[in-house]
Amino acid sequence: SWKECSLTVLQADSSDGVPKENSPFINNTDNDKGNSYDGTNMALFEEEMDSNPMVSSLLNKLANYTNLTQGAQEHEEADDDEGPKKKAVKVQQRMGTFMGVYLPCLQNILGVILFLRLTWIVGTAGILESLAIVCLCCSCTMLTAISMSAIATNGVVPAGGSYYMISRSLGPEFGGAVGLCFYLGTTFAGSMYILGTIEILLTYIVPKAAIFVAERKEDEVDALLNNMRVYGTCCLALMSVVVFVGVKYVNKLALVFLACVILSIFAIYAGVIKTIFEPPDFPVCMLGNRTLRNHNFDSCLKTVVIDNVTVTTKLWKLFCDGPELNATCNDYFVQNNVTEVQGIPGLASGVISENLWSEYGPLGMLVENKKLLSLGEGDSAQDIYMPYVVNDITTFFTLLVGIYFPSVTGIMAGSNRSGDLRDAQKSIPIGTILAIATTSFIYVTCVILFGGCIEGVLLRDKFGDAVKGNLVIGTLSWPSPWVIVIGSFFSCCGAGLQSLTGAPRLLQAIARDGIVPFLQVFGHGKANGEPTWALLLTAGICEIGILIASLDAVAPILSMFFLMCYLFVNLACAVQTLLRTPNWRPRFKYYHWALSFLGMSLCLALMFICSWYYAIVAMAIATCIYKYIEYRGAEKEWGDGIRGLSLNAARYALIRLEEAPPHTKNWRPQLLVLLNVDSDQGVKHPRLLSLTTQLKAGKGLTIAGNVLEGTYLTRDAENIKSAMSAERTKGFCHVVVSSNLRDGVSHLIQSAGLGGMKHNTVLMAWPGNWRQSNDQQSWKNFIETVRETTATHHALLVAKNVDSFPTNQERLVEGTIDVWWVVHDGGMLMLLPFLLRQHKVWRKCKMRIFTVAQMDDNSIQMKKDLQVFLYHLRLDAEVEVVEMHDNDISAFTYEKTLVMEQRSQMLKQMQLSRTEREREIQSITDESRSSIRRKNQGAAQSTNLSRQSSTVENTHEDEVLIHDRNTASHAAINDKADAGPDRVHMTWTKDKLFTERNRNREYNANVAVRDMFNMKPNQSNVRRMHTAVKMNEVVVNKSQGAHLVLLNMPGPPRNRGGDENYMEFLEVLLEGLNRVLLVRGGGREVITIYS
Repeated sequence: SWKECSLTVLQADSSDGVPKENSPFINNTDNDKGNSYDGTNMALFEEEMDSNPMVSSLLNKLANYTNLTQGAQEHEEADDDEGPKKKAVKVQQRMGTFMGVYLPCLQNILGVILFLRLTWIVGTAGILESLAIVCLCCSCTMLTAISMSAIATNGVVPAGGSYYMISRSLGPEFGGAVGLCFYLGTTFAGSMYILGTIEILLTYIVPKAAIFVAERKEDEVDALLNNMRVYGTCCLALMSVVVFVGVKYVNKLALVFLACVILSIFAIYAGVIKTIFEPPDFPVCMLGNRTLRNHNFDSCLKTVVIDNVTVTTKLWKLFCDGPELNATCNDYFVQNNVTEVQGIPGLASGVISENLWSEYGPLGMLVENKKLLSLGEGDSAQDIYMPYVVNDITTFFTLLVGIYFPSVTGIMAGSNRSGDLRDAQKSIPIGTILAIATTSFIYVTCVILFGGCIEGVLLRDKFGDAVKGNLVIGTLSWPSPWVIVIGSFFSCCGAGLQSLTGAPRLLQAIARDGIVPFLQVFGHGKANGEPTWALLLTAGICEIGILIASLDAVAPILSMFFLMCYLFVNLACAVQTLLRTPNWRPRFKYYHWALSFLGMSLCLALMFICSWYYAIVAMAIATCIYKYIEYRGAEKEWGDGIRGLSLNAARYALIRLEEAPPHTKNWRPQLLVLLNVDSDQGVKHPRLLSLTTQLKAGKGLTIAGNVLEGTYLTRDAENIKSAMSAERTKGFCHVVVSSNLRDGVSHLIQSAGLGGMKHNTVLMAWPGNWRQSNDQQSWKNFIETVRETTATHHALLVAKNVDSFPTNQERLVEGTIDVWWVVHDGGMLMLLPFLLRQHKVWRKCKMRIFTVAQMDDNSIQMKKDLQVFLYHLRLDAEVEVVEMHDNDISAFTYEKTLVMEQRSQMLKQMQLSRTEREREIQSITDESRSSIRRKNQGAAQSTNLSRQSSTVENTHEDEVLIHDRNTASHAAINDKADAGPDRVHMTWTKDKLFTERNRNREYNANVAVRDMFNMKPNQSNVRRMHTAVKMNEVVVNKSQGAHLVLLNMPGPPRNRGGDENYMEFLEVLLEGLNRVLLVRGGGREVITIYS
């Protein structure tokens, strides 16, 4: 309903005759820092000017925004250092769509594969399958370009291009992984271009420059590869020096190299048109239906007649023992005739119908023309030594896809120059999509025209051996084959230089982002920002590609890395579109998430089509980089789409979790850890977090909670977060600020968590010094927390002596975890030791389970039943049944109970005395106020009395007007009995007051002490103490040497008057034990015997 509404933005203009003020924000200088805002129009906002600047100043800053190219930051800083000596620098002319995006993309897309391999791909795969390969690859890049255009137009893209777009869209982990993959792809592309340069040089320009020359035909492949390695290494070193010395010369030569590419393509089209009227003369010599390598013979004849004498030719000598007519010759040579066919029959010849279908074959397969007559099979063992044209590699469809794909890469060239564009948001989509459309048209037409003009056997001749070593595509061009040879040579040189220029800058951008710590050194370079160290690493990786030496083997490697990069570009666009992130507002509107997903699927399919094992290696490399950045990398918050995806996934999961409570099989302790902090805001018991880590092992929910007394402004959670980090506890921190600790803990237990992801267990430390503490509130808070967890059906874990628990670095070599299962609590006591033993700290500890039998119980049967129960629970533990006989209550227990109750009574008396004093002070205050009130009412007697009291107080300061609580109560009774104006008030001196008070106190104290010594203990308390003493004896006897004792925690008394006795019972129960974990179930089953 709001879509058709137009948006109008109004800006307050304060230029109505008021002098323009100096603005202390955004563009402020040191001179402006002390100035304040003096205006009157905007005085309402003046206190926020530092953080919220005026719109006029903000717009001025945005209008002058500049994209800094790589290395420009250093230049800018150098200029600042020059100060007033700085000369006016000519502003760099920014480029438009054609020069800035279209031509660079064209240069990067068209290259070595077009000139060296496209004819061979058409001949091997046939026109139809070649068109399928071209359409598949071009569709992939077009869909990627659409996604890239959407990302590039979603805000200003600083220099850094594709890496910047991916990392800011998908986050530092994906950004780093894909950025490094893109870097490796660009580096191996440099290897491929250098290998292409050397192949053109040694095969077509100066074949005699080869260092390694094969003596036998079967050694030619190895000799060629060794030559490629030597010359490739020299060429790489030369290019690296050129890039190091002056990258500006590389950029200036880029247009020259591009001109060579365009000129070569025009020469191909001109040659195709010429074949309609006058096909060029490039005969191919055939023996039977087999293609011959035309290097060592001139005429395609077995014999010639010279002066009426039949003489054998050079071709005869290649197949026979000698030049004699009666020499022993190869059987196939004898049986078949030699014929010549035109290598370029022309567009009107109808050869297109013969080249429609594929001709795949194994390594060493002869290149044959099936239309020609062939007699005999020949000897395949001898054929490898004969001058036949053969397959140098095994060919199949997926291999050709991998070799062809690098010819459509280079679509990022425009976005990589985003810093140099006049309007990147307009130029990148138009230029890139037009470049892909242009190159796709060129590739499709070339496939059809090559198939329609060139003979099939010549198409499948990769190195042009059948036409005297000419470049096959060169035979088609006009006016001369040398146009293509020279053009392709310079094209490959230029592309190699561009790769060696771009790859180090990409690595430098990744290093300067700081997301991969071990790459930091590659962020440095020369004074002008040139990446020296990154160039050295790039040259080293490039050398690996050159040592592989085969263009056909290197091409699939870089295909993998580029495809992975394109895959993540599509993923970034799809994620942002589906999440509908508020910041996702691309100016390029012709995108859709379905297109991005199609592009992503196509990239993934092409990776496995090209080479499944290379695809797995590339994905493994990317995964390792991702996990490394996740584990060791710098934390960056770039507002990426993956963070938004995580948020949506979390919201969906939380909603699903809340639909129903978790099943018993899925139950695990989701912990709320109640932490206390000391006066320095340090965590008191960090071992609670260690225990949490050992109990959770990174699974489930952990919330570290803390309550601070005060106001919200005093809230600080950094210390708790640092403690969690030190103990490697994965979870969340929740700090609640409350006026008192009791309410704060209650709020924390009620409000921690969200939706279905709430805690079900509370972990806290035992208040060890509760007896010594003058403040009773500490242990009262503890008991109230126990009550509250019971009421909210949360399980409770209380760790006693938690500071003696093992750290995460300790390893308990041997020992036991003892479980004392007294009452059934839903299985918590069984589950906790199992979870602890999953952690390496407790892994070697054995589990022992003790249960208590009464007089009437059959202890033998109990042990058997418990063993069966544990077997069904799949838990390994020793079982022991401890018998507790009904002994008489000992004098020790009776005395201990009596001491406990006497102590409790004494504390109550002390508390009562404190309360009495507070009431007395309050009474004095109240009566003083009533005296003043009566004075104002004008009662004469009261006035005189008050004045007299005031005089005494002001002059002597040794007598005080005091109305104690007895006087106050008597006055109240008298007021009720007699409503007249005359009231009786008693004025006491200070000495008289203290004497009377002490006399009353001594009497009360004597009565209290006499009562205390005459009191008898409560029978209920005696029985509870008896249980605590007997249980403690049994537990200490069996488990004193255990590493950990888990014990059922008795519930607090329903009558709050017995809270202090409850603490005493627990203290007696745990006496003499080192590490104890008191466990209280949450009222539900947490472990099951069922699958």
